[in-house]
Amino acid sequence: MADFQMTNTTIETLALPSTKFNALPERVMKNLPETALNELRDHVLLMGGEVERAIDEATRALIERDSELAEQVLRDDDRVDALELEADQRCVRLLALQSSEEHDLRLVVTAIKITPILERIADHACNIARAAIYLNDEPQLKPYFDLPKMSWLACDMLRLSLDAFAAADANAARAVIARDDEIDRLYDRIFHELLDRMSKDTTAAGRAARLLLVAKHLERIGDYVTDICELIVYMKEALVIKHSQIAR
Repeated sequence: MADFQMTNTTIETLALPSTKFNALPERVMKNLPETALNELRDHVLLMGGEVERAIDEATRALIERDSELAEQVLRDDDRVDALELEADQRCVRLLALQSSEEHDLRLVVTAIKITPILERIADHACNIARAAIYLNDEPQLKPYFDLPKMSWLACDMLRLSLDAFAAADANAARAVIARDDEIDRLYDRIFHELLDRMSKDTTAAGRAARLLLVAKHLERIGDYVTDICELIVYMKEALVIKHSQIAR
């Protein structure tokens, strides 16, 4: 993955208050093209939709013991990688234009940060698919505990975060952040249930350990969605709430 690197000059420019932009040469005193901004926003949403589908299909591959579907998730990951690279290129082109509108710049910076997060979420979906391929060749460990519920919640949080991004809705983003506690509670419950299963049935230890990894991947997806929502609040309000419980 090619990471976008901003120079110190670029970072300093983005940190300037709006009044400082008036001192820039006339050739950069222009708003970013609205069409290009809309296309960038749509591109991020397209990538998010692909990632959401990957999570859902990877989990279904596990629950329904469909290894072919799991293999398809792995093949489709190349599309997510390509979408991330294209988003990087779009952002670089827009930043090169610069703008007198701070909100435009925050949208571009937010897109730069969100697309790698989406790519990492897709990687977690691929890891779930790989676990499904392994487990589908083994005797099924029943029940699947709360994994389907946890997967649904992760997908729903991602979908709502993308809706909040599209609408630039900071309040909706904060509401999604609050739901991460529910994913954490489900993970803790699954963790203890699977440990108990492993202690009582050593023959199931390997399968239980794989399911525990699936639960951990879903828990990390919840954390990444929280990161996306924190960026949406920044995009809308120019407020950094990461690591700040009060600001949330």
